[in-house]
Order: sequence, then structure tokens, then C-alpha cells
Amino acid sequence: MHTNTIEGFFSVFKRGMKGLYQHCGHQHLNRYLTEFDFRYSNRAANGIDDAKRADILLLGVVGKRLTYQSVAC
Repeated sequence: MHTNTIEGFFSVFKRGMKGLYQHCGHQHLNRYLTEFDFRYSNRAANGIDDAKRADILLLGVVGKRLTYQSVAC
């Protein structure tokens, strides 16, 4: 891991937090970081197009269930 990699990920995270979400609660920080990790790991610069990204996303949600009760801590 290099400094440029970390700075690149942080810039994607920072832009996403300012653009998509305006606030990140402490209890949900792990979920936000996981989402941006997926976005950074499956970006076009790595040769992954939108269709492939959607396939990877759908394979990752099989068998998982997210309920309001588990999120509203």
C-alpha cells in the first residue's frame, strides 16, 4: 500500500460524503466505508465496467438481509 493509494481512496470517500451524504453517524461509519471500499475497488480505472460492477454487487447481496431494526441502533 502506498501513500497515493490511501490519498486516492480518501479523496473518493471525501467527495462521496460531501456529494451523496452530508452527515455520517459514528454508528454507521463502517457501512459507509464498506460502500466506498466497493466503489474504489470496482472502478473503471481497474477495467470494470457498469455491467460487471452490477454483477459483482448482486453476487454480494445473495443471502443477506438488511432490516431497519439492525440499522437503527
